[in-house]
Amino acid sequence: MKKVHNFSAGPGILPELVIKQAAAAVLNFDNLNMSILEISHRSKNYVTVMDNARQVVKDLLLLDDNYEVFFLGGGASLQFAMVPYNLLGTKAAYINTGVWSTKAIKEAKIIGNVEVIASSEDKNFSYIPKNYTIPTDADYLHITSNNTIFGTQFKEFPKSPIPLVCDMSSDIFSRPIDGKQFALIYAGAQKNMGPAGCTMVAVRKDVLGKTERKMLSMLDYAVHIKAESMYNTPPVYPVYVSMLTMQYVQANGGLELMEKLNNAKAQLLYNEIDRNGLFTGTVAKEDRSVMNVNFIMNNSTNEDAFNKIWKDAGVSGLPGHRDVGGYRASIYNAMPIDSVQVLVDVMKLAEQKLG
Repeated sequence: MKKVHNFSAGPGILPELVIKQAAAAVLNFDNLNMSILEISHRSKNYVTVMDNARQVVKDLLLLDDNYEVFFLGGGASLQFAMVPYNLLGTKAAYINTGVWSTKAIKEAKIIGNVEVIASSEDKNFSYIPKNYTIPTDADYLHITSNNTIFGTQFKEFPKSPIPLVCDMSSDIFSRPIDGKQFALIYAGAQKNMGPAGCTMVAVRKDVLGKTERKMLSMLDYAVHIKAESMYNTPPVYPVYVSMLTMQYVQANGGLELMEKLNNAKAQLLYNEIDRNGLFTGTVAKEDRSVMNVNFIMNNSTNEDAFNKIWKDAGVSGLPGHRDVGGYRASIYNAMPIDSVQVLVDVMKLAEQKLG
C-alpha cells in the first residue's frame, strides 16, 4: 500500500500507535469484551479514562491544584461563547489574528463590551501584532496562539496584567509552556490532541463566579468542574483517543522533544520555500507558524502541474484555505520528518520541471 503523507489542517494526523490502540478498543476495551463505543460513561473503567485524561493535561501544561480540567463537546467554537459567558463582566480585551479570533470576538460582543486592542487584519492576518497596550480594567485578554488558516503563531505570550485566555486549538502540546501564565486555555482536539469531537478546557478556579450572571447549567464552567467533566454524557471516544495521544507524548520525550522535532520539520520546509524560486511564503518570517506552513506559487499558471506532482508522490491535504489560497502544509506533532522531506523533494522536482 502506498504511504499517504497527510498534511491536512484538521482533523490532522495522529500517531500510528495511538490509532492502533484506539482501533483495538473499539472491538474490546479494557478486556471487558465490550467496545468503548458502548460502555457506560459512568462505569469504573471509563471514569478512570476521564480522570487520566484530565490529569495528563495538567502534567503536560504544568498546572497545579488551582486549575481544573474538563472535556466538552461543541468544539472551540462553543468556547468562543462560553469564555465571555463565564468571565466577561464589564469589558474584555481581544487580539485579532485571524478567522477564529474574529469569530471569538463576534460571540463575545453578544455577551458584553469588547475592546479589540490589536489586529493584523490590515495585512490579511499575515503577522502577529506587537506594541499594544493591555487595558488593566478589562476582565481578561483573549488571544489565539496559532492561526491555522493564515499560518502565524505567537512565539512569546503577552505578559498580561489581567487574566490571559488562550485558544490553543492548533498548537497545544507542540512545545513546552508554563500553563500557569494563563487563566484559561481551551483547545479543540483535532489537531495535536485527538480526533474531532471534544474540546479541552483548563481554567484557574479563581477567575470564575465574578460576573453575577445567572448561568445556564450547560454553559457554566463551575457545573462541569463540580461534575468532574461528567455533567452530561461526555464525548467518550474522542476523550479516550485524546488521552492515548497525550500519554504517547509523555512517553516519547515529552513536550521538549515535540518542540525539537517540530522546529526541525518547520525549518526544513521553510528553508525550501525561501530557496525555491517557484514559491513564496505568505507570513512575516518572525511570526511563521511551526504547525501550519502557508506558501503560494509565484506563477499561478504552474499550479495544475505542481498539483499533479505532489499528488503522484502520495501527498494529501495540501491546498490552502480559501481566505489565503496557495498551499498549506500542516505539520502537527505526529507528522514524521520523512513526510516533510517528501514534500520538499516534490518542490525541488517542480523547480526542475517548471522553473
